[in-house]
Amino acid sequence: MKKIKVGIIFGGKSAEHEVSLQSAKNIVDAVDKTKYEVVLVGIDKQGKWHINDQTSYLLNEENPKLIQLNKSNENVAIVPGETKHQLIHASKEISIDQLDVVFPIVHGTLGEDGSMQGMLRIANLPFVGTSVLGSAICMDKDIAKRLLKEAGINVAKGLAFTRAKKNNIDFDEVTAQLNVPLFIKPANQGSSVGVSKVSTKEEFDEAIHAAFQYDHKVIVEENITGREIECAVLGNADPKASIPGEILPQTEFYSYESKYIDESGAELAIPADLPEETVEKIQAAAIDVFQALECEGLARVDFFLKENGEIYVNEVNTLPGFTRISMYPKLWEISGVSYPELINRLIELAMERHELDAMLKSAVWDEA
Repeated sequence: MKKIKVGIIFGGKSAEHEVSLQSAKNIVDAVDKTKYEVVLVGIDKQGKWHINDQTSYLLNEENPKLIQLNKSNENVAIVPGETKHQLIHASKEISIDQLDVVFPIVHGTLGEDGSMQGMLRIANLPFVGTSVLGSAICMDKDIAKRLLKEAGINVAKGLAFTRAKKNNIDFDEVTAQLNVPLFIKPANQGSSVGVSKVSTKEEFDEAIHAAFQYDHKVIVEENITGREIECAVLGNADPKASIPGEILPQTEFYSYESKYIDESGAELAIPADLPEETVEKIQAAAIDVFQALECEGLARVDFFLKENGEIYVNEVNTLPGFTRISMYPKLWEISGVSYPELINRLIELAMERHELDAMLKSAVWDEA
């Protein structure tokens, strides 16, 4: 049987570049080699695309702090509008092997914000994960939470400020509405990048400045005291939710380093120690969030669970980490879906959606 060619795109220009390298390595190691042939496309920190060899695509691959993309200098160009041979060697001007599907595991800006997804749609390439609209919505925490509130789903109270209003953000006015401590976040970053927890004016001013280093819009949110519960969702039109897990931070909050670099920064309780009715409530809420924000394929939904049983959405990640300490694959493993099975299902979902999109386009053209 002919193998399905899977293009794994990884790396990128965002602050999560190194996490993406780790995720790619785990996916390459886990994918069923009897069914899939892997084609690696690494994006360096300058944004150039490289065709990489599986034997040498990473440097320091066992060290999350030192891991690097091994640039091949075999750069890639895209031919928009084609239905075959959409990717070519930029220097050789010859086609790269035809890809059947793409797994874009590029975290953060330009990877999970709709940019990559829009480009792949223009290139007529099926891809794993949420499409353009849902990706853009979920990347912008301000917009996502407005939509969740409209859908009747609990989110933390917060205020959004653009760079134009940076000098008018007043600590006393904000704390009068939200109290302290506060969380300050770039609106369009993932994985706790640029996030600070503050209680004083000095900390507040420093955190606002730091957050604006990452984005043109910053969110200031109230602190919600509760357990940090995460739930993985998988599917397209009929998504399923995993058994929930719990983050037990060993630091002030679940930081970027705790998620991907310092394994001692947090403990993962998988499954979370919860009553069955609470598990079902969280699973139902995760699916509601997934659908309200136009997600497809996969997402990890992060909640706060208060003592009174109320649940609040913290954030939604449409391309969660696939590192060896990442929650998304671990949650599915404890739910009965192994890592290789998960990769296989995600690829199938991508191809199913692409076929449906093609059928819908054909119907529109036939009617026209």
